[in-house]
Amino acid sequence: MNQVLAVILGGGTGAGLFPLTQHRSVPAVPLAGKYRLIDVPVSNCLNSGICRIFILTQYQSASLHRHIANTYKTDPFHGGFIECLAAQQTNEASDWYKGTADALRQNLPYIEIEEFSDLIVLSGDQLYRMDFGPLLRAHRAAGAAVTLACTPETAQQATRMGNIITDFPVVAGGSGTVRRFVEKPTEATLAELTSPGLPKEKPHLVSMGIYVISRKALFSLLGDQPWTTDLVNEILPGVVAAGRACAYRFDGFWDDLGTIASYHDVQISLASEKPPFDFHSPDGVIFTRMRNLPAFRMMTASVSQSLISDGCVLGKDVVLDRVLLGVRSFVGNLTTIRNTVMLGANFEETSAEKEANAKAGLPPLGIGDNCVIENAILDKNCRIPSGTRILNKAGIHHHDGPFYYIRDGFVIIPANATVPAGTEI
Repeated sequence: MNQVLAVILGGGTGAGLFPLTQHRSVPAVPLAGKYRLIDVPVSNCLNSGICRIFILTQYQSASLHRHIANTYKTDPFHGGFIECLAAQQTNEASDWYKGTADALRQNLPYIEIEEFSDLIVLSGDQLYRMDFGPLLRAHRAAGAAVTLACTPETAQQATRMGNIITDFPVVAGGSGTVRRFVEKPTEATLAELTSPGLPKEKPHLVSMGIYVISRKALFSLLGDQPWTTDLVNEILPGVVAAGRACAYRFDGFWDDLGTIASYHDVQISLASEKPPFDFHSPDGVIFTRMRNLPAFRMMTASVSQSLISDGCVLGKDVVLDRVLLGVRSFVGNLTTIRNTVMLGANFEETSAEKEANAKAGLPPLGIGDNCVIENAILDKNCRIPSGTRILNKAGIHHHDGPFYYIRDGFVIIPANATVPAGTEI
């Protein structure tokens, strides 16, 4: 693995996760109470023995840079690094990244000075646990220019992703030449894209957004087509047509968290009896920032299928049903929360700050007493006063309110927002 270099793409505006991306990039979005999305690809690299990692950023990247700097301290004696490369003006380019290929091309001066035989390109908005070793061995054995990690998916999910047809059935952990690749096909064309050898409930082989590119192919593909901006839509079709693309099948858990619905549902599933992705697993540990926080404290509560992070405080007679509480979450007395993700807080308020805020009519951080909250996402540092009711009884799918948003039917309170007293949604 010392001949492998990793590049993690920081993503664009993250419109699918708005308003969680209103003040942060997609990879910086919180995950599972105490992590961030970027921790997943970085941890998979480290667990696979890949210790040289570039993270390409440009949009709302301050919190992401801060998290990387506070979390990952590399050993200077063994040549490893985890480095953010932000979009910048140079003599050769003065624009934002126009796409994945353009992002790689603009950073070739930093990439080419590294000694590597293969580059692995990863996304920053997915949840999975994967040893990249078998993928890289399959890539080298096939002699491919580009190898795509792929996984079986349902028809509903396949329309959101790139679909792959191989020249023969690909078993789990196996590979095959890509005969056809269609990005985000319509339902009308999806029936033509079933791959042989897949389970009936998941008949489509979709790209995971993980690519291995040989060093020679990387510089050739980017250099010979300087007008291209997108790796998938502009460069990959030519590689497939030339028979130089390989597909590697992965059958473990994988999910793209690029929409509010998928983000919410996957988070809630982590607290189920048999979570599809288990952060408690000793294999492939997901790393994150170490915080000196106390264990959570509660008075009396009824808790079912919930995750409660460090530093949380629960009052008396609290009801939590399918709830995820991020670090430093506070829940007041007699409050009921169901099917909700609460991302917590970045800081603790002192007694003096609470007193000053109360005089100014500002409720404390967290959720007050006698609240009922269902089907919601509460971003960092929210202030929700006592008596608030967030239920979306009307079943609205999409709406922009004065201090809240509704996306995919979930009510979202954005970061640092204060909900007015007496609110009912």
